[in-house]
Amino acid sequence: MRAAWTCRHRLLPGLLALACLATVAVAAAVPLTSPPARAADPVVVLDATFEDGTTQGFRPRAGETVAVSTAVAHGGTRSLLVSGRTASWQGPALDLLDEMVKGTRYTLTVWVRLAAGQSPDQVRLSVQRDSGGTSAYDQVVGDTAVTADAWARLTGTYVLAHDVDGLSAYVETAGGTADLHIDDFTMAYQPTKPVQTDIPALREVLAADFPIGAAIGNRQIIGDQATLLRRHFDTVTPGNALKWDATQPTEGAFRWADADTQVGFATDNGLAVRGHTLVWHQQTPAWVFTDTDGTPLTSDPADKALLLSRLEAHIRAVVGRYGDAIGVWDVANEVIDENQSDGLRRSRWYEISGLDYLRTAFRVAREVAPTARLYINDYNTNVPAKRDKLRDLVTRLRAEGVPVDGVGHQMHVNVQWPSIAETEAMLQAFVPLGVEQQVTEMDVSIYVDNSESFPTPPADRLLTQAHRYRDLFALYRRYADELTSVTLWGLADDDTWLDTFPVARKDAPLLFDTELQAKSAYWGIVDPTRIDPTPTPTVSPTVSPTVSPTASPTATPTTGLDTCRATYTVTNQWPGGFQASVRITNTGGRAHDGWTVRWRFPDGQRISQLWNGTVRQDGADVSVTPTSWNSALPAGGAVEFGFLATWKTSNNRPVGFTLDGLTCTTG
Repeated sequence: MRAAWTCRHRLLPGLLALACLATVAVAAAVPLTSPPARAADPVVVLDATFEDGTTQGFRPRAGETVAVSTAVAHGGTRSLLVSGRTASWQGPALDLLDEMVKGTRYTLTVWVRLAAGQSPDQVRLSVQRDSGGTSAYDQVVGDTAVTADAWARLTGTYVLAHDVDGLSAYVETAGGTADLHIDDFTMAYQPTKPVQTDIPALREVLAADFPIGAAIGNRQIIGDQATLLRRHFDTVTPGNALKWDATQPTEGAFRWADADTQVGFATDNGLAVRGHTLVWHQQTPAWVFTDTDGTPLTSDPADKALLLSRLEAHIRAVVGRYGDAIGVWDVANEVIDENQSDGLRRSRWYEISGLDYLRTAFRVAREVAPTARLYINDYNTNVPAKRDKLRDLVTRLRAEGVPVDGVGHQMHVNVQWPSIAETEAMLQAFVPLGVEQQVTEMDVSIYVDNSESFPTPPADRLLTQAHRYRDLFALYRRYADELTSVTLWGLADDDTWLDTFPVARKDAPLLFDTELQAKSAYWGIVDPTRIDPTPTPTVSPTVSPTVSPTASPTATPTTGLDTCRATYTVTNQWPGGFQASVRITNTGGRAHDGWTVRWRFPDGQRISQLWNGTVRQDGADVSVTPTSWNSALPAGGAVEFGFLATWKTSNNRPVGFTLDGLTCTTG
């Protein structure tokens, strides 16, 4: 039965003491101590139901009103109403300083509903950390659609990894100021399983090929996570601690605490460090691009000189502080926009200084750290258009004498995309340049489009993910002479950026699960015989077209029927744009030569660029014809092409796929 109180538990060494009494339907006292929880049971630390008529510790963050309401309730008869909000960041907050223990992973859950008559909004759950008069904000659950018609559940995990003198959880909106209700807030932790010591260390399995790394924050260097990190990895990449907004949020005022802690941990434990990142169009404070009076900088020579002097000072300070402790730097991050004729992203860096910001960054980094390897890093480098523009830029800079030592491939991919052939083409494209290559930010999402969301990872997706890790690492090991390291963007599924991007949902993209236990994905790398068999991976000694006509077991008809199947996958989406792929399988008994694939977009989407084919679009109607090398589509074969496109109000799947006039099944 629901209890009408906020229950507060304090975790003590070897003891769980309860500091609350419960009033239930019958008058009975709850003992002040309870037996230890079984290993599989979560331990509830806080449980706020508001059934006792009080706010149970919740308070406003500013001048808004927080009060118990009987208008609606998720359970029972009461909820907490927040009204009078004048800013999106205002909302109900609960102090956690006395309840949350550093290094323990907690699950925070709250039910949210907008007040009657309020327009739909996006709501998120966050944590505010206060230390030494400075506040920091950690997102627990990303933007989630909420209406006045139904309750929405926000749940996510959080580990306190810093020393703090203030700590609170709060609910806020993405942009609006709607009145809202919350109910049934809980904070619980799961007793942890020990890190497995009876399985091979990943770094030892890959020792003859390349170092293996993981992106980290402070939470990965304490407790069981630190144990897992030390056991399996050779290198670390501070995910945020070395970026400009973290190290120099205001001009000349540097903050080193997180970076020093993470680099120091690596040094103490014999782990190499990748520095990430010195120049990026994101996470750069606004002051970098404004004059001392707040006026935006222009391409005027004086403004350009000011910007480049700030860049030089920043690099000398950051790179100089760590010296030989950091042997590889992502000097420049995500500078390519393949939709520009010259391939260069129109960032504020570029608008003010042209290519001189890259020339300056690499020159200064080389002067400060003459033995460090200097990288240019980007995503979607497996997409031919982006790959080629990056290759052209690297060729140009090196011809000018700019010290670009290596190219970083982020490899944020999913269980269906990209193909092994596309990935191999990516690696081969840079071999003639004589540069090093690294996989810098790898993860494999279990999702194939933004409409999917699973309460728990489906077994078939985890198995497909294991096969994808198996096949990609088999390719990487074949290119070990070119790849000098592979880094995963995270340590385990309990802490991944994909939980909030591109939409809020629980993802499982890494090798270890939320309890730090090895997944099938781990075995896909370490010992593929431990996962269920699949057909031989499509990794060939040389690059083959991405649409090689390999027969599948179910596509070898003996009749003359003419049929086809279309598979449409959105591989990435952002406001106003997306990337997708189409795979057409010839499930019939005759070959198609010089094929034409057609479909219709339902929402006004427009293709801006397509690879592995030639596209024509007339309004909503799209047709794709082959290139010279993939025009033959035999019985049982498949053809695949990808594209970039724009969208406005919605991005629903296309309809009416045909192959040479034949209607294709979808799926």
